[in-house]
Amino acid sequence: MKLKKTPQRTCVGCRQVKGKKELLRVVRDPEGNISVDVTGKRSGRGAYICPSAACLEEAVKGKRLDKALLCSLTPELVEILRKQVVSAE
Repeated sequence: MKLKKTPQRTCVGCRQVKGKKELLRVVRDPEGNISVDVTGKRSGRGAYICPSAACLEEAVKGKRLDKALLCSLTPELVEILRKQVVSAE
Protein backbone atom coordinates (compact mmCIF):
# COMPACT_ATOMS: atom_id res chain seq x y z
CA MET A 1 0.00 0.00 0.00
CA LYS A 2 1.30 3.47 -0.93
CA LEU A 3 1.87 6.08 1.74
CA LYS A 4 0.26 9.46 1.20
CA LYS A 5 2.64 12.37 0.91
CA THR A 6 2.06 15.19 3.36
CA PRO A 7 1.88 18.60 1.64
CA GLN A 8 4.80 20.81 2.65
CA ARG A 9 4.63 24.58 3.04
CA THR A 10 7.16 27.26 4.03
CA CYS A 11 6.53 29.64 6.92
CA VAL A 12 6.90 33.26 5.74
CA GLY A 13 8.29 34.21 9.18
CA CYS A 14 11.03 31.70 9.98
CA ARG A 15 11.35 30.20 6.46
CA GLN A 16 11.18 26.61 7.77
CA VAL A 17 9.45 23.96 5.67
CA LYS A 18 6.80 22.11 7.68
CA GLY A 19 3.71 20.05 7.06
CA LYS A 20 0.67 22.00 5.92
CA LYS A 21 -1.33 20.95 9.00
CA GLU A 22 1.32 22.39 11.35
CA LEU A 23 1.00 25.91 9.93
CA LEU A 24 -1.71 28.57 9.93
CA ARG A 25 -2.95 29.95 6.64
CA VAL A 26 -3.44 33.70 6.36
CA VAL A 27 -5.69 34.47 3.40
CA ARG A 28 -6.65 37.57 1.43
CA ASP A 29 -10.05 36.85 -0.08
CA PRO A 30 -11.25 38.28 -3.42
CA GLU A 31 -12.90 41.22 -1.60
CA GLY A 32 -9.55 42.15 0.00
CA ASN A 33 -10.32 41.02 3.57
CA ILE A 34 -7.41 39.40 5.40
CA SER A 35 -7.94 36.75 8.08
CA VAL A 36 -6.65 33.46 9.45
CA ASP A 37 -8.12 30.49 7.57
CA VAL A 38 -8.55 27.63 10.04
CA THR A 39 -9.97 25.24 7.43
CA GLY A 40 -7.24 25.85 4.85
CA LYS A 41 -9.81 25.78 2.06
CA ARG A 42 -11.05 29.37 1.68
CA SER A 43 -10.56 30.93 -1.70
CA GLY A 44 -8.03 33.69 -2.14
CA ARG A 45 -4.34 34.43 -1.94
CA GLY A 46 -2.75 32.59 0.99
CA ALA A 47 0.44 32.59 3.02
CA TYR A 48 1.49 30.11 5.69
CA ILE A 49 2.91 30.98 9.09
CA CYS A 50 3.87 29.05 12.23
CA PRO A 51 1.37 29.45 15.09
CA SER A 52 3.77 31.61 17.10
CA ALA A 53 3.96 35.33 17.75
CA ALA A 54 7.69 35.36 16.95
CA CYS A 55 7.12 34.11 13.38
CA LEU A 56 4.34 36.66 12.85
CA GLU A 57 6.63 39.46 14.05
CA GLU A 58 9.41 38.35 11.66
CA ALA A 59 6.96 38.16 8.75
CA VAL A 60 5.56 41.63 9.46
CA LYS A 61 8.95 43.24 10.19
CA GLY A 62 10.51 41.95 6.99
CA LYS A 63 7.38 42.80 4.95
CA ARG A 64 7.26 39.12 3.88
CA LEU A 65 3.57 38.81 4.71
CA ASP A 66 2.81 41.90 2.58
CA LYS A 67 4.71 40.42 -0.33
CA ALA A 68 3.11 36.98 -0.03
CA LEU A 69 -0.44 38.40 0.12
CA LEU A 70 0.27 41.04 -2.55
CA CYS A 71 -1.13 43.86 -0.40
CA SER A 72 -0.07 46.23 2.35
CA LEU A 73 -1.04 45.37 5.93
CA THR A 74 -2.30 48.15 8.19
CA PRO A 75 -1.25 48.27 11.88
CA GLU A 76 -4.86 47.53 12.89
CA LEU A 77 -4.89 44.43 10.70
CA VAL A 78 -1.56 43.25 12.12
CA GLU A 79 -3.00 43.56 15.64
CA ILE A 80 -6.04 41.46 14.68
CA LEU A 81 -3.73 38.81 13.19
CA ARG A 82 -1.63 38.84 16.40
CA LYS A 83 -4.73 38.06 18.47
CA GLN A 84 -5.77 35.24 16.12
CA VAL A 85 -2.27 33.70 16.07
CA VAL A 86 -1.91 33.88 19.87
CA SER A 87 -5.32 32.20 20.31
CA ALA A 88 -4.20 29.40 17.92
CA GLU A 89 -1.00 28.69 19.92
